[in-house]
Amino acid sequence: MDPLDIISDLSKIKPVYQPVFSAVRYTVIGYELIGRCFDGENWISLDDFFQDPDVPEEFKAEVEQHLLQLALTEMIHSDIQGYLFINRNAKQLMVNNGEDLLETLQLYKSKGFTMDRIVIEVTEHDFDEDFEALSHLLLYYKTYGIQIAVDHVGAKSSNIDRIRQLEPHFLKIDTTIIRQANADSFQDIIYSLSMLARRIGAALLFEHIEDDFQLQFAWKHGGRFYQGSYLAEPDSSFLAKSALASNISEKVYKYITREKSLIEQRLSLILQWEDKVKKVLPKWDGPKKVNGFIEWITDQFNEESFRTFICNSDGQQVSANFRKRGDKWVVESQKKGSNWAFRPYFLENVMLMKTWHKGILSELYSDIETKETIRTFSFPLTEQHFLFIDLRYSFIYEHECLMI
Repeated sequence: MDPLDIISDLSKIKPVYQPVFSAVRYTVIGYELIGRCFDGENWISLDDFFQDPDVPEEFKAEVEQHLLQLALTEMIHSDIQGYLFINRNAKQLMVNNGEDLLETLQLYKSKGFTMDRIVIEVTEHDFDEDFEALSHLLLYYKTYGIQIAVDHVGAKSSNIDRIRQLEPHFLKIDTTIIRQANADSFQDIIYSLSMLARRIGAALLFEHIEDDFQLQFAWKHGGRFYQGSYLAEPDSSFLAKSALASNISEKVYKYITREKSLIEQRLSLILQWEDKVKKVLPKWDGPKKVNGFIEWITDQFNEESFRTFICNSDGQQVSANFRKRGDKWVVESQKKGSNWAFRPYFLENVMLMKTWHKGILSELYSDIETKETIRTFSFPLTEQHFLFIDLRYSFIYEHECLMI
């Protein structure tokens, strides 16, 4: 539709609401406000209107304000509880220094809709604008209890510092990215974002969930809130708080059951590897004959491993590397004397093994030498010497429980 037709007759505009679900109770905790416009035959999305760079920001702000007033009135009239998520780009927020939005929210606060139920969504792209001015305004809004969400998080990793500075209440993650070619790198981004969220006290909200795979991805990666057509389409009426609770609960129960099974399988492998090491542990005759001991280990782990070595409790390698090339194990004597204590968690894992007298399996990581995704199984031989067995990628790939 012509933008002038939209702005000249706001009676053709109506709000629709997409529910946001909780991963804790599986109930609706709020609604995202979305605009629709009647073109004479159908109610169509206003996305093109809001994304058109030729439409003045004042026009967009006026339409957004109208939709917000309709939504707040409906929620108060229908006694709907929970959050109302509203989208605003930086330019819209900065119209009249953000006072128009604040005045509207203050008006409806007097009618019973408290400001802490409002969540303003800004996209990470907005940080490319005048971030200092935007940040100042959002922090000002937060003093009134207004909540902040950053949408499309992860699109630009360079904005991590700015997100941390802003300390939003929600980080919204677009799950459609996991269907794209760069999905593997997205996994690393998600890990970084989950760490950031924990540090700043933000909740992860996964949006655009369109199938079971994406919902499971959101659940597995720490999503506290879910949103998408797979759960509920946007509608002009409000979905009851517990309408889909049992349905989502059943889906999550399947994820839990599967995850527990994979964990059990992984723990079973660890116990098998511990037994293998214990069988040859009587062959240990101190660091002076360490290479001979590793030959016994390579016989036991010929299928699983491509590299193994032994370090002392300070991280210094007291053995050569035993490296599998093809079907043969090659001794790399030059690796003796290397110190690996600088690696994250190395010393902590050594102390855990020393205390528990049990083996430890590392997380998945990329090996610097091979560039392949691997894991390391480590085991305490004595109070001062520790065995490290690097698992080859092909073995990991063949066992799903090691891929997670």
